[in-house]
Amino acid sequence: MYFSYLCIWNMSQPLAERMRPRTLDDYIGQQHLVGEGAVLRRMIDAGRISSFILWGPPGVGKTTLAHIIANRLETPFYTLSAVTSGVKDVRDVIDKAQKGRFFTEASPILFIDEIHRFSKSQQDSLLGAVERGIVTLIGATTENPSFEVIRPLLSRCQLYVLKSLDKDDLLNLLYRAITTDIVLKERHIEVRETGALLRYSGGDARKLLNILELVVEAESGDVVLTDELVTARLQQNPLAYDKDGEMHYDIISAFIKSIRGSDPDAAIYWLARMIEGGEDPKFIARRLVISAAEDIGLANPNALLLANAAFDAVQKIGWPEGRIPLAEATIYLATSPKSNSAYLAIDKSLDLVRRTGNQPVPLHIRNAPTSLMKELGYHDGYKYPHDYPGHFTPQQYLPDALQNERLWFAQLSPSEQKLYERMCQYWGERYHKTGD
Repeated sequence: MYFSYLCIWNMSQPLAERMRPRTLDDYIGQQHLVGEGAVLRRMIDAGRISSFILWGPPGVGKTTLAHIIANRLETPFYTLSAVTSGVKDVRDVIDKAQKGRFFTEASPILFIDEIHRFSKSQQDSLLGAVERGIVTLIGATTENPSFEVIRPLLSRCQLYVLKSLDKDDLLNLLYRAITTDIVLKERHIEVRETGALLRYSGGDARKLLNILELVVEAESGDVVLTDELVTARLQQNPLAYDKDGEMHYDIISAFIKSIRGSDPDAAIYWLARMIEGGEDPKFIARRLVISAAEDIGLANPNALLLANAAFDAVQKIGWPEGRIPLAEATIYLATSPKSNSAYLAIDKSLDLVRRTGNQPVPLHIRNAPTSLMKELGYHDGYKYPHDYPGHFTPQQYLPDALQNERLWFAQLSPSEQKLYERMCQYWGERYHKTGD
């Protein structure tokens, strides 16, 4: 009787829940964290973990990994959702964990999903328990913790970044679902094409399984999985496979691409979609700041100032009035001239640093706070630019081995051309070189 009930209960669960891994051996993806010899795997195998935060997009296994760790360590496991829990709930769980500590050597695990939604006071209420080891905190977030988690709490936790699942991971999951799931293995499913399924999934395991379930349930008899079938089913019911995921990632992508493409009508439309869908205003504001720096850049430096001002305004005035500065910044960014020269320059510079290592700083621009450093020639020969006409004189600033490198290349906008012309006036031939 119990077995029959269990089977019926399992079959009534969504496919994504039925396929949730129970052990690390069944866990797909994130091998940089849980593969043989990886940092989290070593801690789990050792039987003791420290507090940490898992940061990554939806559907990559953050919650699943927390449950697997708790099961593997056989330690009490408490879970809170930052969406529905308050300070009192946090204190209640900490009190239970403290009283139950007698029964286990390891600290109980407190898992907080969407920890970025916890207020400062809620996060403050965790500090003491984490610091004293009353609980081992595992937080999960889709947002950058440096923006959303208070510094004292972040300093007490390791940060592990989870990646979107790649094509091989998703295909592994697809075929595992078809062949092992209690429901799907009873259906005859032929996989002919996977392009649309992978594209709509966007590296999200839960979204892939939800799409697969939607397609299979809509078919009677045998199922032949093709790109045309997947696209048709999703067009009939575009939000059925994970509204939150679609709203949070697909629409923000359309929003940023519309700003980058200088289409204010499309940009303001996608902004309205996010507002109407209940998106976090701070999430939108942060993306505007990033877009101003990455896509407008030096073509209109005021864009970053305005985007940052919109971010501040949203935090100060709240909702619904905050939609107005967001709209103002969106239209301003979409209608601004565009340049990604700063974005390209920092990426090119990082690549150069990684390829060439720690090149020595030229002696004449080193700091010389001690007499020994002065005797060794530190600071010798440095020319103070303000002592020269126009507050400039040529001298070497890059390391010896890289002194002829060009990393920033101006792009065609009136604002940036002025900067380029000044550099040509200062540096002559060096800045007459063009980019790759």
